[in-house]
Amino acid sequence: MFLSVFDIFKVGIGPSSSHTMGPMVAAARFLGDLRRGVEKVPGAGALHGLGASLHGSLAFTGKGHATDRAVILGLCGLLPDTLDPDRAEEIEAEVRLTGLVHPEGLPPLHFAPEKDLLFDYGPPLPGHANGLILRAFDAAGRTYYQQTYYSIGGGFVASAEELERSANAQDAPPAAVPYPFARADEMLRMGRASGKTIAQMKRANEEAAHGDGLDARLDRIWQVMDGCIQRGLTQEGILPGGLKVRRRARLIHRQLQAERGRNLNQPHQANDWMSVYAMAVNEENAAGGRVVTSPTNGAAGVVPAVARYYLDHCIGARPDGVRDLLLVASAIGGIIKHNASISGAEVGCQGEVGSASAMAAAGLCAVLGGTNEQVENAAEIALEHHLGMTCDPAAGLVQVPCIERNALGAIKAVSAASLALRGDGAHFMPLDNCIKVMRDTGRDMDLKYKETSQGGIAVNLPEC
Repeated sequence: MFLSVFDIFKVGIGPSSSHTMGPMVAAARFLGDLRRGVEKVPGAGALHGLGASLHGSLAFTGKGHATDRAVILGLCGLLPDTLDPDRAEEIEAEVRLTGLVHPEGLPPLHFAPEKDLLFDYGPPLPGHANGLILRAFDAAGRTYYQQTYYSIGGGFVASAEELERSANAQDAPPAAVPYPFARADEMLRMGRASGKTIAQMKRANEEAAHGDGLDARLDRIWQVMDGCIQRGLTQEGILPGGLKVRRRARLIHRQLQAERGRNLNQPHQANDWMSVYAMAVNEENAAGGRVVTSPTNGAAGVVPAVARYYLDHCIGARPDGVRDLLLVASAIGGIIKHNASISGAEVGCQGEVGSASAMAAAGLCAVLGGTNEQVENAAEIALEHHLGMTCDPAAGLVQVPCIERNALGAIKAVSAASLALRGDGAHFMPLDNCIKVMRDTGRDMDLKYKETSQGGIAVNLPEC
């Protein structure tokens, strides 16, 4: 099993990797099929227009997660990693006004979102809670070509056929990398046999898969993460969506800066720094800004906050240490995704912020000198204490409780790393078992607590 660090950490836009980035990627893939000249449905005329339907969680929280905008932008041929977030609203408005999209390499196609983009609030599609069907049709409305996609968390997208193949690929051969660990126990065994750290094994895997230039690409990921923190610390005002949630990161940051050197620092103020870094990222995400999936958008603040905490507050921190932190974090994220899920619509927020906290804890423990066993212990501690966490965003927006939840995820990550470093790596619950518990808990969790905004905080807001 091999998931690259650049699969786990992808540059994109907010507010959601599964509900914004995934549908945009799916729409762009659909256009690619049309450009390649897919075999049209017998009896259909010339290609004339496009349609889409959103199912399951994509329908229930699609409006709050800007899924409709994502599909529109994707059908224009745009992608999350290159789209200018400041132009998204303008492009959407033009499509809604004209009822046309102009994807490169195809003729202008009719697409009027009010009638051609359907939110289906019935049962979800069979493959995953986040399903969408994309359709091309002729001038008479007959289907020209159709494809079903699933947005499976973290910006990952699979067609119905790909999802079925992956479900039947349990006996697939190991990936062609030096250390193809799919589980934490395999990772530890390979580390003991090779004498290498987790960061060294992950680096060897990435270099085998991608060749040279790894450090430059890792630095680019960190630059986007840190740039998101910086922008979030300078912005103020009300976040979009109707809840009237006010940005707080800028004010908190100013307070923390003003208290430096004035003997006003409480011992727990380090938590406030971690919190403000995470909140800055997730306020940017909620506003539709540029973020990095870590491993999802809804949990995008945890890893950057811990990395920034490491650089700004930890004794002996090295700027290039962030590279190892990201490599180790992605190794843990890949194991979790392979054996459970990082999708809030599938397993609740334990799969998003819980996974992010485990990743950040492992990365921090590694760069602070932890052994492989201590790193695995740190990840387990952080994940264990997010088990059962529901995904219940108010009004379908990635704001309440998501922004503060990232702050607490970062704090738990640092605490988990610190606890692990105080031990020798021996512990009662292995990470692999904890991941299985998370997966099983997610399967047993009521659908209303899995990113549908039909339970929990989402239905217990005060009357306005």
